[in-house]
Amino acid sequence: MALRNAVMAALLEGEASGYDLAKGFDASVANFWMATPQQLYRELERMEGEGLITARVVEQEKRPNKRVFSLTEAGLAAVHAYTTQPAGRPTTIRDDLLVKVQCADAGDSAAVRAAILERIAWANAKLARYERLRTRLLNGHTEEDHLATAERVGPYLTLLRGIAFEQENIRWGELAAHVLDRRSPAPAGSPPPDPT
Repeated sequence: MALRNAVMAALLEGEASGYDLAKGFDASVANFWMATPQQLYRELERMEGEGLITARVVEQEKRPNKRVFSLTEAGLAAVHAYTTQPAGRPTTIRDDLLVKVQCADAGDSAAVRAAILERIAWANAKLARYERLRTRLLNGHTEEDHLATAERVGPYLTLLRGIAFEQENIRWGELAAHVLDRRSPAPAGSPPPDPT
């Protein structure tokens, strides 16, 4: 998937500055697409040059003026065209942590376990952000009501996928850390591991 498709998806929420998009990426599309602010600004320039988005200057007091972007008719047509294309093959996992876990038996299993615990903490923090976003999107409605009546359902559906992904990261991380704990040699004089 090209970055431009993720940018167009974010702009479906309404016009936004490059800064707002970068911040919003972290809150809205970060569960399926990551980009640095530099990548985002370069893509915005290209998209504007291709007529997919337009920019207008918003004057601000006590701060520099900012440019806000919105989709053009050509951009909306590009969104439509993009959604008709085959989705392609699912992405494959390329994760340095999994390579470390693969090597845990021959390497430093304590260091691998520490890396797993760090990943669990990161997933918990991301899950907490997603849950705050979920509460904001539901805005006091039930999930069933939101899915039936919301103007746009795509952001909520992708958020649910991000939530499920982080929940699975936590579940797997806890299992992997537990297995490494049980397999690591106990220091001399320590009691045997609990068999439960």
